Amino acid sequence: MKGHLNIVIAPLQIRHGELRSEICEHKGTGHPDSICDGVAEAVSQALCSAYFHAYGAVQHHNVDKALLIGGDSLPKFGGGEIRTKMRLIVAGRADPLPGMADLSPIVCTAAREYLSARLRCSVDLFIIESAVRSGSPNLRRVMPTATTVPLANDTSFGVGFAPYSQLERTVLNVALLLESELFRATFPMAGDDFKIMGVRFDQHITLTMALAVKDQHVESCQHYFSIKDAMVEWLHDRTDTDHPVVLRINALDDIASLDEAGIYLTVSGLSAEHGDDGQVGRGNRVSRLITPSRPMSLEAAAGKNPVSHVGKIYNVMALRLANDLMSQVPGIDEAEVQIVSCIGQPIDSPQLVDIKIVPKDMMLNETSAQQIREIVRKQFSQVREVTQRLVLGNIRLF
Repeated sequence: MKGHLNIVIAPLQIRHGELRSEICEHKGTGHPDSICDGVAEAVSQALCSAYFHAYGAVQHHNVDKALLIGGDSLPKFGGGEIRTKMRLIVAGRADPLPGMADLSPIVCTAAREYLSARLRCSVDLFIIESAVRSGSPNLRRVMPTATTVPLANDTSFGVGFAPYSQLERTVLNVALLLESELFRATFPMAGDDFKIMGVRFDQHITLTMALAVKDQHVESCQHYFSIKDAMVEWLHDRTDTDHPVVLRINALDDIASLDEAGIYLTVSGLSAEHGDDGQVGRGNRVSRLITPSRPMSLEAAAGKNPVSHVGKIYNVMALRLANDLMSQVPGIDEAEVQIVSCIGQPIDSPQLVDIKIVPKDMMLNETSAQQIREIVRKQFSQVREVTQRLVLGNIRLF
């Protein structure tokens, strides 16, 4: 019934960090999958702005499908060439705008502006196409009026957890280092495309990084490997963790290579120029990580409607809830939250809010359980605040 929340609270027997092994991954801004996520979300925000201008409210749209088709390049020491441009196709469904039979100008402009703002290579290396079409009239009914709560436009679930483990914090910290202005100034040959795979076995952490290197800054194979060694040392000196950490960059490199073919060299700083393709939803979750060792949603949050699509909203709310429980309920060591929707039901009334916690004393008392329920109810009473922040682009999604 309306307003009723099915909240299930159960204990977890072991902290995530106490597991013998753990895996997590992060894909940087220039990774092909992250490029698709970023462009899809930029298009959604551009549509929201256009809808507000035309109608005073967000209309139905989901533009959470994008495909980056890699190009072809010939990297060379001192600077190579792009022979075939990268092709980026944005697809999805969106309500029309007055006087616009085709939304391609909005889609392509938003994509181009995002790429120009976030990548350090020329946006002219991309061919951008729109395949955004009109949506189903049936799904338009889920959009809210001025006085109603939006209805879920999918049956789906969102997942969140807190706190991050030592491995997860380490992976994110190294990602921030790789994106920092200081790193980029120190190593101008570092491209925007990187990926970090973190593995913990007992107390030992290994981070394996793929980092595109720009050829115009590299003179020879010997120079390349000296740069790589310097990068590893720079990152290691700034990686703050209680566990022993092994860092390695571009593990496929052939130390015996005498030319460009045996090393990770690019013209643009992107693997998509010749070696990789990308898709929305294959990259970071709302946690900014890919965490197969934890419960994890497969939903692509980027590009989904910020007002009614629970694949976006519930993942944000689950992460927010997990952090609220950690900060507001004494005696909790760890929290996992899963939220399940039902299509056509108000987004403030999910089918289930499933909460698992690790209590400090390994006992879940009724006082703590009641606090948890109140925090959940408060969170869902503020769902419009979350959707408004999503509309404005104030919540990071990947």
